Amino acid sequence: MTSHLTERASVVIIGGGIMGCSVAYHLAKGGWTDVILLERKTLTSGTTWHAAGLVGQLQGSHATTAFASYGVELLQEIEAETGQNPGFRRSGSISIALNDERMAELKRKADFARLFGVEAHYMDTAQIVERWPLMNVDGVLGGIHMPSDGSANPIDLTQALAKGARLHGAKICEHVKVEEVLTSGGRVTGVRTDQGTILAHHVVNCGGMWARDLGRQNGVGVPLHACEHYYLVTEPIPDLPSDLPVLRSYCDGTYWKEDAGKLLFGFAHFHAKPWATNGIPESFEFDSLPFVEEDVMEVLQLAMNRVPVLQETGIRTFFNGPESYSHDGRFTLGEAPDRKGYFVLAGVNSTGIQSGAGAGKALADWIMAGHPTMDLSEMDPARIEDWQARDAYLQERCPETLVLTYAMHWPGRQRQSARGLRRTPFYHAMKARGAAYAEVQGWERPGWFAPDGVTPNYDHSFHRPGWFDHMLAEQRAVRETAGLIDYSMLG
Repeated sequence: MTSHLTERASVVIIGGGIMGCSVAYHLAKGGWTDVILLERKTLTSGTTWHAAGLVGQLQGSHATTAFASYGVELLQEIEAETGQNPGFRRSGSISIALNDERMAELKRKADFARLFGVEAHYMDTAQIVERWPLMNVDGVLGGIHMPSDGSANPIDLTQALAKGARLHGAKICEHVKVEEVLTSGGRVTGVRTDQGTILAHHVVNCGGMWARDLGRQNGVGVPLHACEHYYLVTEPIPDLPSDLPVLRSYCDGTYWKEDAGKLLFGFAHFHAKPWATNGIPESFEFDSLPFVEEDVMEVLQLAMNRVPVLQETGIRTFFNGPESYSHDGRFTLGEAPDRKGYFVLAGVNSTGIQSGAGAGKALADWIMAGHPTMDLSEMDPARIEDWQARDAYLQERCPETLVLTYAMHWPGRQRQSARGLRRTPFYHAMKARGAAYAEVQGWERPGWFAPDGVTPNYDHSFHRPGWFDHMLAEQRAVRETAGLIDYSMLG
């Protein structure tokens, strides 16, 4: 690929991971060929290259599920268009439950999947063992099978998108570092690189774990932080079925996929750590992090129990690499407030391979149409306040997003990290009266009040929670007599 820069472009994309290449591909395919993508090192060299490559269509919202579903469609078509095989294998996926609460959640997810026309059905333990014969099913109550899920090769998929972008007329330049996004009068005017300036109407920050620092230069909040994320790859396992579905054991905190006759298994950590708290090294390219056994030993023991063949199989690769996680578990996707023409796509919480194609298309469609073409409000950069993009907050909050990836997704679940940041003058008085606090945009707000003898803690359920009756009593008291509500956090 050439590194010769043009002087002007309609769109400059910063970052050559899967997100940046997806935006470039979809813009160029949509007829916007005056597009240039700039990568500081080489394509995929940040975090894309070491992704596990899982492709699961069912995500946490309508928008992200639509992204992933579109991604599966593109994975099956892009080789015919570009000649580049993305390494997609439609092996299906199985998610298992070890308790009633998790089984209820999986069944709810299956219903949600069918809403999008994604096939999903219940499996009993006998059916699970038939498809995943290496598994110890002790304690397994059942699972959900999604036949159209699978896995892809992250580098091959990104290269397919890059090749498609070039075939449609976009330009991709490696080893070009963007030093500053230029603005004037509240809108972007271009970028300054280490090899010259490019004037542009639109700039797209797809900088991955660098996106926060890049956005900060222009007052654009991108609330994400890199966290350490581990996986292991075994030595070859004789007679390992090549068509094993991707396996997710949420209660064990593990995921599994067949990988060229080996097993790759990764960890949804019970504890997580931020990485590069003093900044990402300038030389970072295709790098990994030190593997600390103590960080994964608890989950590794569960993994060896769930798949006993690990107890007699060597480990070929011990891998620890950075992945970006956001403060609230949602993407940052859209146009930055007060910076016309400055777009962001970052903070995708280790879902880039399954969501990259769809997210890139959504942002490209927004740029070409001049407005969002689907509901992306949950990802709007305008939701972010300045303090939410500060390092101290993100270093405490973002690791919890990683921890919660495989935790129970209870309605109204409260974060435990970075609490107590904003309090009204009535905070202590209400706490003394039994306030059970919930956090909204940093504000501690009483969700309900515990009567005498009741601990003001949230217990969660897919049905009526234990504190429902206490809240009902408050509602009745205010309706029938009088009450005082603190609205001071609303300004």
